[in-house]
Amino acid sequence: MSGAIGSAVTMHIGELAEKTGLSLRTIRHYDEVGLLKASARTDGGFRLYSPDDFTRLMLIRRMKPLGFTLDEMMALLKVIDTLQGGLTGSDDPEVRAELETFIAQAVERRQKLQDQLGMADEFLDLLRAQ
Repeated sequence: MSGAIGSAVTMHIGELAEKTGLSLRTIRHYDEVGLLKASARTDGGFRLYSPDDFTRLMLIRRMKPLGFTLDEMMALLKVIDTLQGGLTGSDDPEVRAELETFIAQAVERRQKLQDQLGMADEFLDLLRAQ
């Protein structure tokens, strides 16, 4: 760990990349498009990330295999931020409905991946039977 924001321990981008398994380039891209902004910067301009940033990045990482686009990721993170942060609209039924839509999409996408995995297993069985 590299520093502190208030009393929160922070890490540099390299540490964050190592902990998440994502590349520096990917994390920088997420910063550029506004998906994950660094919590702070050092005096030298280096990005500093908090444990909350790590949690957010892991959520983003878990969306990737399901094929969510960057725009979809941003929309879902906005919903989550609204619900978790007590922001205006956190009790709005439309925000909750939007979350339910994302859940349904994730379930559907997961099922497609599971079906593909089943086909891959069948393929391997055919190869092994040769």
